[in-house]
Amino acid sequence: MSQIIKRPPLVSSLAELQQTINRLFDPTLIEQEDGFSNLLNSDWIPTIDVKDAGSHFLITADIPGVDPKKIDVSMDNNILTIKGQKETKTKEERKNYVRYERSKGTFCRSISLPDVVDAGKISAKTKNGVLEIIAPKNKQGTKRSIKVK
Repeated sequence: MSQIIKRPPLVSSLAELQQTINRLFDPTLIEQEDGFSNLLNSDWIPTIDVKDAGSHFLITADIPGVDPKKIDVSMDNNILTIKGQKETKTKEERKNYVRYERSKGTFCRSISLPDVVDAGKISAKTKNGVLEIIAPKNKQGTKRSIKVK
């Protein structure tokens, strides 16, 4: 009878370590007081992309398997925070699994957005395991010339 030895593959373990280190030194997190505590208190960390799409910022987060009702998106002082929880199978539902690597538990990501974002018009939706947040920019320009006296 053969035995199955449960060991994480070295390559995926190193890749996870590199992703964690990259996220810890993410410049958008370093700007905030609680960026590190959010990461340290999360059970898993969804990946996030932020794109300047001209009239708005498009923020996408990979959150496969997360119920949209378990996601909270908020904006406070130009800090966009995404919190949520991913449920896991019970021990009974996993009893015949030989390996179970899916992420589960709570997560929290906070990113700093420029002050041109109109917080009152931010919208969010999920599709195919991806959270998509649209953060419109203010119509009125914030650029101005300041005369030095």
